[in-house]
Amino acid sequence: MHVTATIDISTPTGRQLVRELEKHKRVVKLTYPEAEAIPEGAVSLEEGIEEFWNHVEDRFGFDLRKYEEV
Repeated sequence: MHVTATIDISTPTGRQLVRELEKHKRVVKLTYPEAEAIPEGAVSLEEGIEEFWNHVEDRFGFDLRKYEEV
């Protein structure tokens, strides 16, 4: 016999349940849903960081990444 359950891992109790189930690999097979698609208009982390540094450079007039402490 098999049991299928859906556990909300956004809660501490849900995460605790999954951690406990992961300990029993012989009898428990966990299947995780595929990652959700990135929302339309979202940028990658690298693009976001680059946009941040460009904004800082525009604000202060120089590139802080190239600043060296004297």
